[in-house]
Amino acid sequence: MKIGILGGGQLGRMLVQAAIPLDIDISVMDKSVDFPTPDIWPYFQEGDFTNYDHVMEFGRTVDAITIEIESVNIEALYDLEREGKVIFPQPHILDIIADKGLQKNFYKEHNLPTSSFILCDGAEIKDKVESGELALPFVQKVRKGGYDGRGVHVVQTIDDLQNLLHGPSVVESLVEIQKEIAVIVCRGRDGNISHFPVVEMSFHPTANLVEFLFSPSNLSLAKQKEAIEISRGIAEQMGIYGLLAVELFEDVNGNILINEVAPRPHNSGHHTIEACITSQYEQLIRVLSNFPQGETDLIQPSVMVNLLGEEGYAGIPVFEGLGEILGMKGVYPHIYGKTTTKPFRKMGHVTVMSNELPEAIRLAQEVKSILKVKA
Repeated sequence: MKIGILGGGQLGRMLVQAAIPLDIDISVMDKSVDFPTPDIWPYFQEGDFTNYDHVMEFGRTVDAITIEIESVNIEALYDLEREGKVIFPQPHILDIIADKGLQKNFYKEHNLPTSSFILCDGAEIKDKVESGELALPFVQKVRKGGYDGRGVHVVQTIDDLQNLLHGPSVVESLVEIQKEIAVIVCRGRDGNISHFPVVEMSFHPTANLVEFLFSPSNLSLAKQKEAIEISRGIAEQMGIYGLLAVELFEDVNGNILINEVAPRPHNSGHHTIEACITSQYEQLIRVLSNFPQGETDLIQPSVMVNLLGEEGYAGIPVFEGLGEILGMKGVYPHIYGKTTTKPFRKMGHVTVMSNELPEAIRLAQEVKSILKVKA
């Protein structure tokens, strides 16, 4: 079987790395050979994964297709599916998940716990506030195209209404968050669902990106079980094949609420490469290839540190302090091979493992203080 990946960024790169030990035939398409995947893999085709003809041409050269980003040409995937191609996630699932409004409606229709919301255009929000129909505080999310913190605007005061986003939006009540957690599940062709341990996330205060990820979570075992059951339930009710990364909140009252999902490998699962028996990337390769799923148990407590481009630097990246952290025990850096850095761009990650989570956290904080992405 030949697998095609739409997208040649860091997620595509790590999927290829997971496929190599199994000698899986992989082909990748993205717009430029300057992206991370072609740097390590010669079977790369230049093309635009948002273009119908490019996706059709590429899809007809492979047997199974997956994605590393949701903004692909879904019309082409529907046609390729009708031609008999295996496509995980399925196009109708992508249609739902690529639109945050359809996502929220899905949770509501299936009695899945999520924050209250309305759907409206960005231009209508100010009038709804002035009429009393909408109360502050709330979060505005554009329905399509938001990614890595973009397309999200928090409105806490009247002044924040000056910076509303344009276009169709989801407006959610602002949740008082106690913990931000995630669960990655994988549903195979036989319908069996595996899940990875619950992780806890700490976000950068201004970039709205994950800064640290902790595994296992400090959430109570009862709440972890609840989060896992919710996440498996979404995968079951959607009928998705492949990976589903589920981001959730625990609010100040102890309620577990769904934030949003991603039908692909996810930043909240990078640590699984070293920290779990089977990584999220290998698990997806297994399902695409119709192999049995692997075990997902945590080998050792771990912390993942996102390597973000430093503020004030843009250009060819320099990883200051890389040699120093390579001398530390239990530290596993992953450099993505991006040719340019800019402030807050994801340039790599580091997984830190130790016998005890507090020690892994201490080491991760030390790594973050030493390793800087500059230019």
